[in-house]
Amino acid sequence: MDGYGFYIFLGLIALTLVWAVRTYNSLILSRQRVEEGWSGIDVQLRRRSNLIPNLVETVKAFASHEEGTLTKVTELRRQSAAAETSGDTAKRAAAEGQMSGALMHLFAVAENYPDLKANQNFLDLQNDLSEIEEEIQLSRRYYNGAARQLNVAVESVPSNIIANFFKFEKATYFEMPEEDRAVPNVSFS
Repeated sequence: MDGYGFYIFLGLIALTLVWAVRTYNSLILSRQRVEEGWSGIDVQLRRRSNLIPNLVETVKAFASHEEGTLTKVTELRRQSAAAETSGDTAKRAAAEGQMSGALMHLFAVAENYPDLKANQNFLDLQNDLSEIEEEIQLSRRYYNGAARQLNVAVESVPSNIIANFFKFEKATYFEMPEEDRAVPNVSFS
């Protein structure tokens, strides 16, 4: 009987180790998915940020007395860049939400300028921005799904034992402020 007890003990130790390794690897996979999701968001936000100077210059050529709107968009782009370097997801989401709102306002202002609405460069920029906004939404959904999966694993028993031991942290969701959740309407039809 003593021999069987020893083998049962070794078997339990082996099962515990297998479980711990599987749980750890699952947490690593979840963390990698969160990082991959953030990378997708970051790429789309940078694309949008790079598009803004061209958009501002195009609007400036047709709507010179809308300087306040253009200055606000430029300032929000600067704030977005600062939030990017901070590494704070919530701060970045807030800055990007304000940027989306300012772009919505910019396109609303453009409604008052028929020559601007007919300008091919403006129409191309408008189309590019619309595509980027859709990609941001898709990337945000993927990221938040990956963050949810990691957060559940970090908080759930028994995986939280491994998560706490190896200092896994919950991911912050990338959420726009409530008033900024609408995708900017960039259609002039």
